[in-house]
Amino acid sequence: MTFSKNPEVMCAPKHKRSFLSFFLFFSHVEVGQLNIEFLCLLAQICPIWSPPVNLSIAIRITDMSYWSELQHDLLVLIVRRINLIEDYLNFGTVCKSWHSVITKENFNSDLPRVPWLMLAEDEDYKACRKFFSLYNGMILKKWIPGASGKRCMESMGWLITVGKDEGEITLLHPFSNVEIQLPHQITTDHYEFNQTPVPWTFVQKAVLSANPSCTSDYVLMVIEGHYQFLSFWRPGDLLWTRINKPVYFPDTSDVVYFNGRFYAVSYDGCVHVCDIDGSEHTKSLIVAQLAPWIDGKYYILESLGSLFAVSQNGVDIRYVKDDRERIPLTHIPGEDDADEEKMYTYKTRSFLVYQIDLDACETTPTRDLGDQAFFLGANASLSVQASQFPGIKPNHIYFTDNCLGAYLHFEEGGGLDMGVFNLADGSIQPHYDGVSLSRVCPSIWVTPNPC
Repeated sequence: MTFSKNPEVMCAPKHKRSFLSFFLFFSHVEVGQLNIEFLCLLAQICPIWSPPVNLSIAIRITDMSYWSELQHDLLVLIVRRINLIEDYLNFGTVCKSWHSVITKENFNSDLPRVPWLMLAEDEDYKACRKFFSLYNGMILKKWIPGASGKRCMESMGWLITVGKDEGEITLLHPFSNVEIQLPHQITTDHYEFNQTPVPWTFVQKAVLSANPSCTSDYVLMVIEGHYQFLSFWRPGDLLWTRINKPVYFPDTSDVVYFNGRFYAVSYDGCVHVCDIDGSEHTKSLIVAQLAPWIDGKYYILESLGSLFAVSQNGVDIRYVKDDRERIPLTHIPGEDDADEEKMYTYKTRSFLVYQIDLDACETTPTRDLGDQAFFLGANASLSVQASQFPGIKPNHIYFTDNCLGAYLHFEEGGGLDMGVFNLADGSIQPHYDGVSLSRVCPSIWVTPNPC
């Protein structure tokens, strides 16, 4: 199944663009059941329909010309009943008439959705990105020329891209290819003292306060530069505005928008809230303190109306001989490397989760997320209700390779340190069996949002 180069049109496989191929994409039941189930849905929507009793008849009527003649109003009723984003997007791949009802008006923005894994760029097809669906294990392709050769982060279904050579920054919607140009990184405060060795690593995280598809009243907060400051941008701004912090304040690890405010967590476990409203001197205030976590990094996110912090432990570089099960990477020797012949690798070992009580300014460790699953990486950290999505495991953390400090030391880049962490027993299993590596943009989570 592929997406067309035209951002407005998705196309099914050339050999057969039938309703049958569409249904086979997102269901694992028998062919006859597929057709009977769908005809029963039609019968519920439109009483004049009655499902054929003979299974062979049900199969024969999947001819494309037949399904393409369904009335427009009936197709609208059907598409509005679809309750998974994967099914919604693939509905439009059947034929032109079905694609015509895949519109913003017919899209239920309240549809529950689970992130897709956007794989690293293919060297042979740089403008085309692949998305792996945890729901059904399928690979979808999308033509996204604006992401070619750029580092990508994600928030609310939008990509925040940073150019590899020039360091330009944009907001990019991967399904409509709408782009919003942002101020260049050189417009940040004291850029000359805060720039990174390579321009594409200047922005480490980006989080939106609201979806630009729905409103122009939003803020984009980023973690930027060598010292990992917080800076923000509003539509119409010509430069980035820095959040003031004390000189001794540690580097920022992650940021989240929660209850109308931005909260950030630093590498030493300090949780602070950012004041960006109306003040000439924007600042941050400490609201909680976690135990310092030296061997890793922190994430911060909202789940079921509460704030959580997650510490990622063990993202460190070590010799391959100490970690035989990992794929050896080509280490890029530095000035301090005494033995350039040694082989190195890195891997996450564990996660710890803390619930943050903002009223009491306290944090409580927990190993029980209930029905929630966390998605962490270069995306805006996210929690989803696992029971709403087939294949998603509750009380698990789905993570991608997000340690620039580790994977930039290898020619192949990042992408190996991905998996699903079980909070109950501490085990880690893969969520994607393939290998997808890149120094510029390893695989990231992207929440599908077609509009």
